[in-house]
Amino acid sequence: MNSQQNNKFSIKESAGYACGDVASNFYWRVFDVFLFIFYTDVFGLSAAAVGTMMLVTRLIDAFSDPLMGAVADRTKTRWGKFRPYLLWGIIPIAAAGVLTFTVPDLDDSGKLIWAYCTYIFMMLAYTFINVPYGALLGVITGDSQQRTLLTSFRFIGAFSGGSLVAYLTPELVSFYGGNDQVLGWQLTMLTYGIVAGVLFFISFISTTERIQPVATKSTPVLQDIKDLFNNKPWLILFSLALIIMMTITLRGSSGTFYFKYFVEREDLIGSFSLAYMLSLAVGAASTPLLTKLCDKKTLLFILMIAVTVLSTLFYFVSKDQLWLIFTLQIGIGFCLGPKSPLVFSMYADTADFSEWKTGRRATAMIFSAAAFAQKLGGALAGAMMGWLLASLGYVANQVQSLESQHGIVLLMTLLPAMFALISVFVIRFYPLSDRNVVDIQDKLNMQKHTIAKELAKNV
Repeated sequence: MNSQQNNKFSIKESAGYACGDVASNFYWRVFDVFLFIFYTDVFGLSAAAVGTMMLVTRLIDAFSDPLMGAVADRTKTRWGKFRPYLLWGIIPIAAAGVLTFTVPDLDDSGKLIWAYCTYIFMMLAYTFINVPYGALLGVITGDSQQRTLLTSFRFIGAFSGGSLVAYLTPELVSFYGGNDQVLGWQLTMLTYGIVAGVLFFISFISTTERIQPVATKSTPVLQDIKDLFNNKPWLILFSLALIIMMTITLRGSSGTFYFKYFVEREDLIGSFSLAYMLSLAVGAASTPLLTKLCDKKTLLFILMIAVTVLSTLFYFVSKDQLWLIFTLQIGIGFCLGPKSPLVFSMYADTADFSEWKTGRRATAMIFSAAAFAQKLGGALAGAMMGWLLASLGYVANQVQSLESQHGIVLLMTLLPAMFALISVFVIRFYPLSDRNVVDIQDKLNMQKHTIAKELAKNV
């Protein structure tokens, strides 16, 4: 089979692959938008305790994500390396979701231990299914532009699923639980688990692993990790993804606090989150068109400048200017929407770069690091939120002091703007242009062709 045939995939397969990220966002978007306020306002933990927990638990991801990547890279089944995990992970992630949003009848210390244990279980279950899912992108097609297209489908699915979660979650919690929010959250997460399981199965049966690495001997896990740290494009991309994730998480998680305690319109949380998620989806859908106008690095540079400016302007909006609040949020969402398709497509490019430089390919290891960057960025943002709110006197389900309200506004505006600005400077150091990637892929194809000819001679 030639390289062009290897790179062909259908719209049906693209949609099937996207179903996997729709499923993932029944969890990730709940974490992003609702988990922090669930822990403080429903579960009963202090803001500082929640922030510390989110940071401490990420230490486990520092080991579990690359370990999962190494395991997936070495998996061999008749279904491929990565696809089987879309089936194997369905029950663990569904169970973890329900347990994380269960409030046990324990004292404060017991509740905190429960929160740590179930949240760790949730993150491990998410890693088990999502690291292989992300790595699947790198083996469906080897063409960089087609990867951008496929990643755009993926994140249209992600943001569409996220839109449903952002809007429906408060409604489902109320529908299932009435005045009993604890029961409402349990049944909502059970519903999400069932739907996500169906979507992961669709993604499994719809996709094909086409790209095979250059035939080499199996390498030790430590060698894969060493290759990562010698991969300059990956190092810069890891740092960039972490910083941008802090921007996204700060805005996403603080939005519920912003409307509940600053704008004092808790009824608009669902609509506000929906508008944001839809704008992210539109941004993601526009990515293939935008990358025809300029290369991925330049596009990301321009978009993060725009996020910096719009987030700064957000600080000066008064709470009664609802139309302007929604307008700026939609603009920021549109600019952040292409971030995920661009960055994940660029991760696949760094996998090609690593294979070209070393003769070894560790696709899942590279994508596990992408997942860790996301989770670490989210954890750092969560810790910052918790500690800042606690230091300013945040008290759950009470009218907030002026200091606490101002902290919530900062979390929604200037702090995300600061991290967006930092990302602008980091982007400048990313070394792979679109032309570089095409040259690398041509060289890889020549290597594989040469190896195939040598093998044919020896048969």
